Amino acid sequence: MRTVRRMLYRDITLSVVFVALAFLSLSFFIDFVDELQQLGRPGFTLWAAVVGALLEVPGNLYELLPIAVLIGTIYSMARLAQTSEFTILRTSGLSPLRALRLLALLALGFSAVTFALGDYLVPFTETQTALVKAAVTGGRKLGTGGAWLKERRSTEAGERTYAVNVTRIDGSGHLGGIRIFEFDAEGGHVSRIVAQKGKVGADGTWTLTDADVTTWPQGGGSAQDAVRRQHLEKLSWPSTLSAGVVSAAVLPLKTMSTTELWRYSMHLSDQEQAAQRYEIQFWKKALYPLACLVLTTLALPFAYLHARAGGISLKVFGGIMLGISFVLLNNVAGHIGMLRGWTPWLVAAMPSAAFMLLSLAAFGWLVRYR
Repeated sequence: MRTVRRMLYRDITLSVVFVALAFLSLSFFIDFVDELQQLGRPGFTLWAAVVGALLEVPGNLYELLPIAVLIGTIYSMARLAQTSEFTILRTSGLSPLRALRLLALLALGFSAVTFALGDYLVPFTETQTALVKAAVTGGRKLGTGGAWLKERRSTEAGERTYAVNVTRIDGSGHLGGIRIFEFDAEGGHVSRIVAQKGKVGADGTWTLTDADVTTWPQGGGSAQDAVRRQHLEKLSWPSTLSAGVVSAAVLPLKTMSTTELWRYSMHLSDQEQAAQRYEIQFWKKALYPLACLVLTTLALPFAYLHARAGGISLKVFGGIMLGISFVLLNNVAGHIGMLRGWTPWLVAAMPSAAFMLLSLAAFGWLVRYR
């Protein structure tokens, strides 16, 4: 059995690596051509286009690895069936359950690689991609209204609510166009801070540069001239909004790991903000590595098809269609789940569960009747 395991694992791994390299080459070419469209902008060079395309490679590998596992496993299983090698293995004692267990162990290894990519390498490269593009273009604008954050905390003066707006981020990670609104427990406006630039420290303290502070008087009947205004070159504003929470709000979702998605969704829930989008993304990211296990199980039935049931190219094409349908269902389920307000973990698990049932049904039918 050790020899069989070594043969299957080597053959499937080489096929998966070959398919992954083919996909990555194509995606790198597409990303590079897309980056070339920005040539001519101030500061944007050909080297910047190459770096931008290279930084997209880990993210592309993370998204394409389950499909590469499916296609590579189908190719290996179909080739073994065509050359009758898999038939010899079956007559030598390789039962369907044992074959399923062997492929499941290999799929768990691919799942571990997918998890490591998604939680460690991809967040780093996506963050660097966003910062590089921000440095080249003079800053990353956060939409027309910017990014909004909310914070509630108890102070000596009572319960306070803070609404923080950030409009852009530059290539060094500094925030720009910062506005901080402070409200009391009754919703009255207490103060406003407008800063041109700011940085969030590791302890959550915001260091603001070129800040204008406006404070409104508390208590009814205050005169208009009691409003105080002052300009500060440097201002330290203590906050519970950590650097991780701020990064989650101003950077793309791909820059967040599974843990960061969970923390940010909990922060939104605590602040009574809509968190369903991030909860769905958390469960999708947490369950995505298991797609390798699901799609590997889906590839095993191809080994039980006779050679006359179609050539290897036809089976590989079928694998590509299955992979595309899985990605499509995974994305569509997330959008429908947000519109319908479905349970986040159910939305994320539904595509994998559907394909797992499909693969087990096909596997059971082929083993029994073919």
